Amino acid sequence: MKRPPVVFAPEARDDLVALYEWIAIEASPKVALSYIERLETHCLGLLHSPKRGQARDGIRPGLRIEGFERRLTVAFAVENDRVIILRLFYAGRNWETNLF
Repeated sequence: MKRPPVVFAPEARDDLVALYEWIAIEASPKVALSYIERLETHCLGLLHSPKRGQARDGIRPGLRIEGFERRLTVAFAVENDRVIILRLFYAGRNWETNLF
């Protein structure tokens, strides 16, 4: 069985850039890069288990959410041919109202 690829929506890429910039200012570019690399590795791991996390079909069909290192919520959708990272919400941002 072929596993679906993991892709980042443009909004999720924007979230990664904004998160990197914020952490680089608050801590350091080295800390920011390390965090972003761990986060990207985590997201790409959805390739191996795309059905993990909590299903939220009532908000959007196929939507799932999952926490990362207790500070970030990953919103992603599982489709037949791929896993889409929709958004990345850091430090308690309300993902339900900011998803779309």
